[in-house]
Parts: sequence; structure tokens; C-alpha cells
Amino acid sequence: MHDLPHVAARLYGAPLLIARAKLDVILAALAPRLAGQALSFDGEPVPAATVEVTADGIAIVPVIGTLVARSGYLGAASGLTAYSDIANAIEAAATDPKVRAILLDVDSPGGEVGGLFDLVDHIQAIRQQCGKPIWAVADEAALSAAYAIACTADRLYVTQTGEVGSIGVVAVHRDESGADAQAGLAWTFVHAGAAKVDGNPHQPLSDSARATLQADVDALYGKFTTLVAERRRLSPDAVRATEAAVYRGDQAVAAGLADKVGTLRVALTDLAAVLARPTVSRPIAARKEVPMSESQGEVPVLAAVPQPPAQANADLEQRLRAEYAEISAIAAQAARLGVAIDPAEAMAKGIRPEALRRTVLDQLAERSDATDVVAAAPSGAVPKTETESPIVRRAREAASRK
Repeated sequence: MHDLPHVAARLYGAPLLIARAKLDVILAALAPRLAGQALSFDGEPVPAATVEVTADGIAIVPVIGTLVARSGYLGAASGLTAYSDIANAIEAAATDPKVRAILLDVDSPGGEVGGLFDLVDHIQAIRQQCGKPIWAVADEAALSAAYAIACTADRLYVTQTGEVGSIGVVAVHRDESGADAQAGLAWTFVHAGAAKVDGNPHQPLSDSARATLQADVDALYGKFTTLVAERRRLSPDAVRATEAAVYRGDQAVAAGLADKVGTLRVALTDLAAVLARPTVSRPIAARKEVPMSESQGEVPVLAAVPQPPAQANADLEQRLRAEYAEISAIAAQAARLGVAIDPAEAMAKGIRPEALRRTVLDQLAERSDATDVVAAAPSGAVPKTETESPIVRRAREAASRK
């Protein structure tokens, strides 16, 4: 029973970046414990996160289960993964000379806010200092806080039924005052400071406490949407327009929230192919490491390596290859949706991936409009209030703002 206050304090009255369905499961499991019954977050314990390194030098870092700042009070047996464990695993892979790239294997509904944005900054600093590619796969879920982590990747894959998104923030207040009254309990708080007992479960949520909690949620939402917009090259308005919806497979790619539909195996194959290209290799002989300060959370700093004279051309070639790969991915996705795109022709004409994506979305929107015309109701029928798919409409509006 001694863990209960910690669990309740971290769930109630605190902003969370977690998918609603998972939150419902956790709250449903916690309620019986509050009534004196046994607590069980998930029926299945999550195995200890172990990093595997493939023969190609790709470290597979798992990001699995409900994400928390610290998991010591319940541990992995309750399906929790600590942000610090994820950071340590990525850092170890980044500084391992045998590892050439990192692939995040994500299957998580999200979790706590505390520690998330520090982890995101940490991952970005590691990438800049080690220069190793970091990719991610949503297999089967990268939602809310887990999606924020997946967004740090250079390239994000999602399985056909995988889910990404849920870009939102939620806070829960449990009002036990009615149950207290039925039980004949009366609570009196003697306190100093007007906000000291705001949000306590034994009183209804006051207007001032609600406003404070809403302001906190709004601020975190702004930080979350900005992060996604920057990493996914979308406008903040386009990210907000998702309204914390969840997107699967093809929908996720069409909305710009993922780069390609593919499994972990597909991502590993593609990443290995990128590593096999000579232009991607980076000399690591002259490397200077600065010891980590655990108190300050610094990552090892790798000294810059002088580039050979031909490096500029190699960088240009690599950029063009990456752009062609992105255009090819868009074309493949468009083909699944019934839109024909010639990647070679688009590349020859200098069409940017962003413009190509807008073209696909426009054609999908036109097709939706045409379908509405063909299926128009006879005169006198109630007119439609929505002329196109919400996903297509939101994506098209986001593309038009670029």
C-alpha cells in the first residue's frame, strides 16, 4: 500500500502526455486500489529494456510501456519505463565505437510530463555531438510523450496498423468530497498560502485552481506542438489542427506525422543501406571525450574532425540522395492512395518534397470533392456539412500555409 500515494500524486492534478485510452486503463486499475483492493497497471509486465546491436552496427533502443520520470517505486513489472533509462541507453549507443546508428523501437502510449522535454533536448545534443543517424519505428504505438521522443528521429517509420499522434496534454482531478460525505468523513485544511491546498481530492476543484491547472496544460501543449512542428517540418497551426487525434499507418504519412509505412525489419534494412553508402561514413579517429558530469547531465563532447576537400561534394550528394529517398517515399505512399507520382521526373524538375506532398493532398482533396458531387443527395435532402475527409482537409490547410 505504501506506493499508492506516489501513484495517485503523479496521476491526479498533474499534466500528463498520455493517450486517453491508456489513461482510462490506468485510472480504472487505480480506483480499486483506492478502495483497498490490489493494484495492477497492466496485465503484462514489460521486460527489462535491453539494447541489441545488429551486425550492421545498428543499436535498437526500446522505448516501451508507460513513460515516467522515475520508475523505481513500481518498476518495470508494472509496465513503466523511466526517461533516464532511455537517455542512458541512447547515450551508451552513441559513444560506443561499434555502433554506427541508432534505431528507436517505440511501442508506448506516452506518460508523464516531468523529464520528457529534458530527454528530448538530451537526444538532440547527443545527435549533434556524435553525428550518428537516429531513426525510429512506431511499432505499434508512438503516442503523446512517446511521439515527442519519436519526433527526435531523423526518419520515422510506422507499421500498417501502428498509431502515432495524440499530440495533446491532459490533467485529471479526482473529487472525493461526495464519497467522503457518504462515508461520514469531513476534511479540514489549516494552511498558509491561498493556493497551498488547491486541487486536493477532498474538495471540488475551485475556479482559481482550475484556471491555474488549465494554464499549465496550455503552456505544455504549446511546448509540445512547437517541438513536433520543428522536428516534422510542419506549421504549429497544422500540428494543433490534429486536435490530439491518433493516426494509423498511411494516414500518419499523409498527415506528415511519419515518413514511411514499414516494420522494424524494413527500417533496419533501409538504415543499413544508408550506412553502406561511402558518403555517409564519418572519420572517428580523432575523437576527444569530455567526462560526463552526472550532476549536470552533460553528454560526452566529440571534437570536430577536419573534412577532406571533397567533403562538400559528398555532403551535396548525400543531401540529394536523402531528398530523392523522401520523394520516393511520398510517391510510394501516393500510389497506395491512388495518386501516380514519378519520383525521377519530380527530381529532374526540382520539385521539393514539401511541394510534392501538397500536390498529392490537393489531388486527394479534389477526388473527395468529386465523390461528393457524384453522390450528391436529391434536391430537398439535407446538405452535407463536410465536403472532405478531416484528415485530408487538415493536412491540405497545413500544406497551404507553408
